[in-house]
Amino acid sequence: MARPVVAEGVATGLLLAGVVGSGIMAERLAGGNGAVALLGNALATGALLLALILSFGPLSGAHLNPLVTAMEWWGGKMSGGQALGYVAAQVVGAVGGVVLAEVMFEAPVLAWSGQGRSGWGQWTGEVVASFGLLSVIRGTSGREAGGTPVAVAAYIVGAYWFTSSTSFANPAATLARSLTDSYAGIAPGDILGFVAAQLAGAALAIIFWREA
Repeated sequence: MARPVVAEGVATGLLLAGVVGSGIMAERLAGGNGAVALLGNALATGALLLALILSFGPLSGAHLNPLVTAMEWWGGKMSGGQALGYVAAQVVGAVGGVVLAEVMFEAPVLAWSGQGRSGWGQWTGEVVASFGLLSVIRGTSGREAGGTPVAVAAYIVGAYWFTSSTSFANPAATLARSLTDSYAGIAPGDILGFVAAQLAGAALAIIFWREA
């Protein structure tokens, strides 16, 4: 079990380094143009997701997200102990990835974010983002090889734009992103609302797909 857990942590770390690092880069280069910054952040995240899922999928399944792990556990595809190991690795990896991005861009390390993200609109966005992500994964699993990674990457790029929350859809990433006072950050006080919305979206997806 050790190798898949380590792989899951490393892959999640790379993902968060990409999310935060591309956010910092996009903000610095966009010259104050929010649309350009969001586009750069979204495309970089989607491309990285595709590469990571294809690369780390054979090692760990490349969940990269406690919501995905919960869905796999609920479906009987992994034990409770395995799921807990994956979630722990995802959280540790996510925090490590944020630190790595901050070091690369010479930004303050482990600085609490001042980026406020709250309100019913953003919480609804997180419910939709999380429901959609798990639905894409569940709906494409078992089909032709490579379908799920492409679908997940495409969905996340789109969800950055069509959801009001810019689609965090990942409790581990949400927690870690509170530790960067940059474009991709979230204020610590807003974590609970986002995670609650993500869990609600995941629960709806599991219920919707349970008979499929």
